[in-house]
Amino acid sequence: MGDTSVKKVDSHFSPKGEMGQKYLAGGIRVSMRLWENEQPAEPLPPTVRDYETVGYVIKGRAELHLEGQVLVLNAGDSWLVPRGASHTYKILEPFTAVEATSPPAAVHGRDEKNREQAKA
Repeated sequence: MGDTSVKKVDSHFSPKGEMGQKYLAGGIRVSMRLWENEQPAEPLPPTVRDYETVGYVIKGRAELHLEGQVLVLNAGDSWLVPRGASHTYKILEPFTAVEATSPPAAVHGRDEKNREQAKA
């Protein structure tokens, strides 16, 4: 018999990460998070993550600066940031997106560790 665990997460009660992300449902190999940015914002310094990210824009616009490329993300667009790729985001207008990370970003301090490395 396979894994029978079931999870439901109400995003109104989700824990928030240091960068403002809401952590949603997560399993052993993949997790989800929600980004809700109400104001345009300049990009943070580029960072490299120890996980792969795929995302989907629910509303708004942003730029993804990825390995020397600039991709404009609009509502309905999806994207991929490969593990180990240098990247950052510039929020152009109020922006809501869902991302999935593999392995889970929230586990073993992956988000915080990579954020600290970017500051150094």
